Amino acid sequence: MSLADTPSGLTDAQYNAAIQAALARIEGGVDKWLEDDVIDIDTARSGGMLTLTLPDRSQLIVNAQPPLQELWLAARRGGFHFKLDAQGQWLDTRSGEEFFALLSQCASEQARQPGLRF
Repeated sequence: MSLADTPSGLTDAQYNAAIQAALARIEGGVDKWLEDDVIDIDTARSGGMLTLTLPDRSQLIVNAQPPLQELWLAARRGGFHFKLDAQGQWLDTRSGEEFFALLSQCASEQARQPGLRF
């Protein structure tokens, strides 16, 4: 597949690297919270999908969408689709909101613990 054929202008390798970096950042954030006894969140990763289970058993699901070269987030607040911009930020396709900022807000809301930041 050429760059012109890809939905976001990325090669498959670039998209996969960006997805892996995003998922690793989330897992690293959760690991830090566990080490610092901030909050107990369970993570389960299967390929390009990462499920975060919060103390109240609610979930946040982050999922790679390779055919669209998007990153999706499912939360109580709703479902969101993100595309990687030229500066390397995942931005919501509707609102333009940055992925990690929105994920942090959703985690804080669902955990009822303000200030959680990825």
